[in-house]
Amino acid sequence: MTDPRPPYLRIVAEIERRIAEGELRPGDPVPTTRAITREWGVAMATATKALTALRQAGVIESAPRVGSVVAAPAAPRRSAETLERDRIVRAAIEIADDEGLAALSMRTVGSRLGVATMSLYRHVESKAELARLMADAAFAEIDYPAPPPGWRSHLRVAARLQWAAYQRHPWLPRVVSVTRPIVLPGMVAYAQWSLRALDGLGLSPDTRLLVYATLVNYVRGTAVNIESETDAERDTGMTSKQWMSLRVSVEGPLITQVTDPRVALDLDAMFTFGLERLLDGLSTVITPRR
Repeated sequence: MTDPRPPYLRIVAEIERRIAEGELRPGDPVPTTRAITREWGVAMATATKALTALRQAGVIESAPRVGSVVAAPAAPRRSAETLERDRIVRAAIEIADDEGLAALSMRTVGSRLGVATMSLYRHVESKAELARLMADAAFAEIDYPAPPPGWRSHLRVAARLQWAAYQRHPWLPRVVSVTRPIVLPGMVAYAQWSLRALDGLGLSPDTRLLVYATLVNYVRGTAVNIESETDAERDTGMTSKQWMSLRVSVEGPLITQVTDPRVALDLDAMFTFGLERLLDGLSTVITPRR
């Protein structure tokens, strides 16, 4: 049966096989681009792409006056398939960031990468799996600071890190689930860092998990509005404050019966106010009143 993979991936797989079976050992030179073109009958560009993929995966490295050699075993390795999947996930994130989650499909990802839609299914099983990988990649971008002292300060920072991730990727809240969490490295790292705020407080496992889930759900629930607000600002050309000023000038007394146009009613203000009230409420569980 004909191998359906692109030529450069077939070359990558064969060189990885030779390394795995000991035909090529750490420090041994790997085939040059010219050698690859002769052995596999491919263009120079394809040979270069194969070597680039191996180098990015940490399988090979450059040695002075020698060229490309097999990397030492301690070097981190990522297979060409993993690299291809990462490329698909990054393209999907770019589409969702630029056009919203509704614009995301396997077809639009294939179009952005310049490949056939069906070829994506060799690396990602479905659009649902792609969405999970996108969410994990978005959380993996978080740069965690040293935990501040005190559970309240720690949880406040955790909430703001999550909020910032949603602002970078307005589609993200719709992908995150509290009741069916994504168990992937980026998401797990966030949970572990956040839960450290509750260490040593004597909370039961159930209470500990519910405190964390309540915080996560509050941030996510508020952030769901970011995408619709972004869409509304793009459609109207006005921020929420500008839109409110216009409505006041049009509807005057009617709208002032329910809101004060002088008060900033934006998502950041609501998030900050609600977060502090939530932390106030959690204090009755974490540090019970006598």
